[in-house]
Amino acid sequence: MIADEPTGNLDPDNSWEIMNLLERINLQGTTVLMATHNSQIVNTLRHRVIAIENGRVVRDEAKGEYGYDD
Repeated sequence: MIADEPTGNLDPDNSWEIMNLLERINLQGTTVLMATHNSQIVNTLRHRVIAIENGRVVRDEAKGEYGYDD
């Protein structure tokens, strides 16, 4: 499943509801690829983080964090 900014323009409560839903989908065996600029979600969930800059992978961490200034 590809989720491009699934929490964009949502309030924090609804953002976490969406993230909980994606987490449940992932736990059932579906790979979830998510693009986000939400550092709080990335740093809380601590799943694999792949950073791409100018079309190149610059970082790939199994239990990554956001790694950019907000």
